[in-house]
Amino acid sequence: MTEFTQLVKERRSASNFLPNYEISQEELDEIFGLVKLGPSAFNLQHTHYIVVTDQEVKEEIRKAANGQYKVHSASAVILVLGDKEAYKKAAEINEGLLILGILNKQEYDFAVEGTVDLYETRGPSFQRDEAIRNASLSSMLFMLAAKEKGWDTCPMIGFEEDKVKEILNISDQYEVALMITLGKEKVASRQPRGYRKPVNEFVTIV
Repeated sequence: MTEFTQLVKERRSASNFLPNYEISQEELDEIFGLVKLGPSAFNLQHTHYIVVTDQEVKEEIRKAANGQYKVHSASAVILVLGDKEAYKKAAEINEGLLILGILNKQEYDFAVEGTVDLYETRGPSFQRDEAIRNASLSSMLFMLAAKEKGWDTCPMIGFEEDKVKEILNISDQYEVALMITLGKEKVASRQPRGYRKPVNEFVTIV
């Protein structure tokens, strides 16, 4: 079994965490150093993460998450945001390629104008979908990177987005795609893995 295969098989959605485990800034930097290498549409890097470790703030978020205990016991609560206006930074993001000569001025202008035009033409619903889509893509890499570093996670959608945005002062520019709790899993309270469909039930090859 390869290390990656083992990692995927061992990753579980942790329903409870052991108390009194702190995650360091160094460990978070290592995880996000891997996460930043993940793909995003047009390399716009739509995803922004807010990491909450302060216990008082976590308790506020817990209230917005229907009182779920894992928010309390987690070492950190991560809010995964998608930027609906990420396309507005297309020029800034591609500028390095222009400076390095990887893109000439014509190619640079074409790339920037094409990206901006796509997002503006398709409008707010597309911008919102893209924010959530790309944030979700990044989230999976975050959970795998965290597991590789010895941390367990649980993706969550059971929270009131408006309350979370108010607590953390998140502007309407961002969609809260999901919440991820992170910590050291309390394995004693783990439930058996849920049923997984056979591959032929969710894969169609044409």
